[in-house]
Amino acid sequence: MSLHETAPKATRAAVILPWEKPHPQDEIRAAEARLEEAVGLAASIGLVIVRQAVVLLRARRPATLLGSGQVEQLAEAVKADDVTVVIIDARLSPGQQRNLEKALNCKVMDRTGLILDIFGARAATREGVLQVELAHLEYQRSRLVRLWTHLERQRGGFGFLGGPGETQIEADRRMIGERIVRLRRELDQVRRTRGLHRSARRRVPFPIVALVGYTNAGKSTLFNAVTGAAVHAQDQLFATLDPTMRSLRLPSGRQIILSDTVGFISDLPTELIAAFRATLEEVSEADVILHVRDVAHPDSTAQRADVVGVLSDMAKDGMLDPNWPERTIEVLNKADLLGGVDAVPKRPGAVAISAITGDGLPDLFEMLDRHLTAAMQTVRVRLDVSDGAALAWLYAHGEVVERLDREEIIELDVRLFAQDRDRFETYHPGLILA
Repeated sequence: MSLHETAPKATRAAVILPWEKPHPQDEIRAAEARLEEAVGLAASIGLVIVRQAVVLLRARRPATLLGSGQVEQLAEAVKADDVTVVIIDARLSPGQQRNLEKALNCKVMDRTGLILDIFGARAATREGVLQVELAHLEYQRSRLVRLWTHLERQRGGFGFLGGPGETQIEADRRMIGERIVRLRRELDQVRRTRGLHRSARRRVPFPIVALVGYTNAGKSTLFNAVTGAAVHAQDQLFATLDPTMRSLRLPSGRQIILSDTVGFISDLPTELIAAFRATLEEVSEADVILHVRDVAHPDSTAQRADVVGVLSDMAKDGMLDPNWPERTIEVLNKADLLGGVDAVPKRPGAVAISAITGDGLPDLFEMLDRHLTAAMQTVRVRLDVSDGAALAWLYAHGEVVERLDREEIIELDVRLFAQDRDRFETYHPGLILA
């Protein structure tokens, strides 16, 4: 038998988007773009999409979400196309999921389950793996009735007399609960360790620039283009989940640390919000945020709103500086698909580029330099010529604008970030004149 004949059969899938007719003045995500995103999510875990459709909802049915006629039509299509799994791009209750599986006679997965599977396949760091497992367990706990058929059986009680004991579903729910407790304990330890690493990073004498953006906007491609790194980047949703950091020297000579983060997505499952935000800690530490957008995407405006919404929520929760918009640059990527950077409409605080061709990158570097300079304070420092340690610290952590050497005294005008000025005053009190 040939290798081709023994290869596992590809899983055939249908992607269905239930769509409620929106109010005219609502700013909503176009159905076609949303369906395309769902298809991309499904394809990213190796499913072969043989059918995709938008189903207009007249009303949400408590039993199946879809109407009875729509369920019947979908069942016929599933049978005709030999579909193994149907993905409903919405959040289903456990009952709706169970009823649809019975009606369609195949596995049914909702948007939450799909994204959980993707995160589970891609998470690489210890915290990422723990967070995804925790999210999976919390998601499964409410679906135990659906997941197994043996759960109504009772186990025997303790002692010679036996007794009613506990049902299998109760035992499994208890085991999941115990595992959740252990996972949360492990996560606390990982967070403490990460806090130590973050404290060490604060001592690095370079500003941090974080890339954020909707999934597939081209963050990793831009990261590779400017740093020469080999971060996994391809036309795939959630191609990379774990943050990566590289040192980069700008054309001006200024050195920075560039951080690539996980891509954003709309309607992120509530079980994954904690895991997702944990990957964005580099954003909270960043001196400048580069919001990378796919300017050629038909849904670019709604994607921008999703990213801004998450960052705004982080600011409300105290995870991000409320003034984060002031240190954000919008990077309008994939300008080559629109005919070049000159074809992209100009807007304040934004720069058009193509990470693939490199067009517009000099403009991005120039704007980045301006933002970094604006975030710094210029101070005058007076040192004894013998104070080599303080002088070396200023050159390592700041930008010396002007220097005046006298016989016993050195005066410098130095640009420093606020946190570096505070640190210098702590280590070398009384040397800053103004």
